[in-house]
Amino acid sequence: MIASGLVYAFLESTIEGKLILGTLFLASIFSWSVMVTKFRYLSFCKRQNERFQEIFHQDRQPLRIYEANVNFEGSNIFEIYDAGATELCFQMLGSVEVDDTFAARLQGADKISPAQMRAVQAAMERAVGESALKLESQMIVLSTAVSGAPFLGLLGTVWGVMDAFAGIAIAGNANLAAMAPGISGSLITTIVGLLVAIPAMFGYNFLVTTVRSMLVQADNFAAEFSSEIEHRYVEFGTREPRRSLL
Repeated sequence: MIASGLVYAFLESTIEGKLILGTLFLASIFSWSVMVTKFRYLSFCKRQNERFQEIFHQDRQPLRIYEANVNFEGSNIFEIYDAGATELCFQMLGSVEVDDTFAARLQGADKISPAQMRAVQAAMERAVGESALKLESQMIVLSTAVSGAPFLGLLGTVWGVMDAFAGIAIAGNANLAAMAPGISGSLITTIVGLLVAIPAMFGYNFLVTTVRSMLVQADNFAAEFSSEIEHRYVEFGTREPRRSLL
């Protein structure tokens, strides 16, 4: 009954209404595509984050994973770690190359200064920002579907009702049988607009909550990794200047 009613309403809708329905159909395809893609990506990212953090916390040596050249593709936390470790190695060793002598060079290297540590923190902050952009990408499609689809559907309804009343006024026949097809054809755009917006709203809220949680975890890891580096590789004491031999 519902399906037959929708088919009847679609057949009775105007050309403008059908164009709006086509636009809403495309919006639905894009929103569902974004929801499915983002859900799969965030799920994969969370699994990779868990794997990375489990291995990271097994060893108290902050650069062990960097030395082993292990890659956790898809993990935004690993990207932050890699950015910080790369900058740290550059500040300490003057090179980011990892070879057989890396451990020996690292052990014999001098600790970095607080100014150099700020460069490491800046590298991690940039990685956090890039991670946020990547996690939040394409969310504008869902927010647009949530806010725009109902208004687009309402536009089609108002437009259809206007045409229906205009047709009745021209024909001079204001009975229910004459009004029903036009009103039915105009209401379908609002129904479809809501059918597009409601799933997009639930998907958007879920994805936004998940992204915010992952960004908080990224910030917490950046602070934790920064603290580990400061404890091991930063020289906070001021060195005495060398005395002149002259």
